[in-house]
Amino acid sequence: MKRADVVESAESVPRVALKKITPDVSAAMGALHGAAVSAARDAKVEPELLELVRIRASQINGCAFCIDMHAADARARGESEQRVYALNAWRETPFFSDRERAALALAEAVTLVHDGQVPDAVYARAAEVFDEAQIAALIWAATVINAYNRIAIATRMVPGGYQPKPAQ
Repeated sequence: MKRADVVESAESVPRVALKKITPDVSAAMGALHGAAVSAARDAKVEPELLELVRIRASQINGCAFCIDMHAADARARGESEQRVYALNAWRETPFFSDRERAALALAEAVTLVHDGQVPDAVYARAAEVFDEAQIAALIWAATVINAYNRIAIATRMVPGGYQPKPAQ
């Protein structure tokens, strides 16, 4: 539901530079992201799957900057254009594995926690294809991207300039 006092703009004008104004908080957020990435790597959650989770949460939140960034990262990791484009409707396509579907459903439930928390059925489905460390890593990945979405939206970060780093 949109607020009546929100003025829509086709042009995004950056606002406050959080990294410059609050470098300690920004560094802490970066450290949280790094810890979440390390947890996913240790749990053997595929980086490609994490990109799908990040894109999907960013789509739900309407974060153009993060959609652009993580779609570019996904493509750099070999993700197909078809799957990136279809991610918004993943339930209606044959393009995603059971494992990916479980991760996407969990990420959506975490992102939309206000719509009924994380349903037992969603968690149970994830537990069928992921171990506890992997579920924890997916929850952290969804939590971190949701925080970054809010930062990017609130500060009006402008999409289009991000270039992915080569996959390691």
